[in-house]
Amino acid sequence: MRVGSPTRVGTWVTAGPRRLEDIGKIAVLRGGGLGDLMFALPAIHALHRAYPEAEIVLLGTDGHQRLLADRPSPVSRVLRLPAATGVHEPQPGAAQDPPAPREFFARAVAEEFDLALQIHGGGRWSNPFLLRLKARFTAGTRTPDADPLDFCLPYRYFQHEALRWLEVAGLIGADTAEINARLEVTASDLQEADSALDGLPRPLVTLHPGATDRRRHWPAEKFADVAAHAAERGYGVAIVGTEDELELAERIAGPAPGRGVRTVAGKLSLSGLVGVLARSAVVVANDSGPRHMAEATGTPTVGVFWCGNMINAGPFWRAAHRAHVGWTVRCPECGADLTTQGQECAHQSSWVAGVAVRAVLDDIDELLATSRRP
Repeated sequence: MRVGSPTRVGTWVTAGPRRLEDIGKIAVLRGGGLGDLMFALPAIHALHRAYPEAEIVLLGTDGHQRLLADRPSPVSRVLRLPAATGVHEPQPGAAQDPPAPREFFARAVAEEFDLALQIHGGGRWSNPFLLRLKARFTAGTRTPDADPLDFCLPYRYFQHEALRWLEVAGLIGADTAEINARLEVTASDLQEADSALDGLPRPLVTLHPGATDRRRHWPAEKFADVAAHAAERGYGVAIVGTEDELELAERIAGPAPGRGVRTVAGKLSLSGLVGVLARSAVVVANDSGPRHMAEATGTPTVGVFWCGNMINAGPFWRAAHRAHVGWTVRCPECGADLTTQGQECAHQSSWVAGVAVRAVLDDIDELLATSRRP
């Protein structure tokens, strides 16, 4: 039974927050990478505060499951997603095969969810997926061509992801005042990190030169300039990334002088990565999962963002989180307009190559001079 009466215009909910009764189990649909999970965490924390007795089950990925395992969070457990168009499309060579769709939905329906939230895109693919769970109530976003849910907000691409999903949580009575993701750091995170970082000077500057989308890559030679600058000043430098990013990390480490630069790309578990980010005095990265994770642990960051992604994924604050914006709005190769969702070309040239090294270095030095982190 609903408490409060939502006002609807068509299928859009326009009233203020309302809380639902008898909610014992909540499903949250969030595919994507680790950065996508960071954007979802504020909404999940808000759900936990609104329904403290409810079990929150994340319908997520193998990476989400590994990151949250044995880590304090509002997520009780992760139900791994099957391969599904527009919801979860595993990368070739993924560590674990996803469950079969029939197996997943049989298990999910048997959970008898009271509430299911879609916080994964505009709903064209994710809303039908969510409705197959047969939850008592559903909430999420939708584009005009997507199936409606019980409580919906219109999906507009240029909105910050964390605020978008908080707004969805607000539809069903959650307090949306806390807007930052929080990722708890565990003793095992730090133990693995300390082993990987042993002997590196402090303070530690950590670089993540990769990103899922190559168009978000700041050029490797500019990251190399950052590594050299930090090493010359006696800072330790750790370069993180996946095994696929090892060659990129080694190219960046090569020109840096001395022994203060170390590549740990492909050598850390997700737990160890969290520990390295937490041990860092500053993290310099593209718009990527590790940058968002670093912010969630409380580590200062210097990020490089394409202007469109700055709207959707940029940090809210500037005292500890600096953002440098690439203002490329047309493809450097073919001139296609990059600002219209779904219209961009397939070329992979960097959209952030114009970000100046000097501005990034100035922010690193300033953050290191003012940092009070232990």
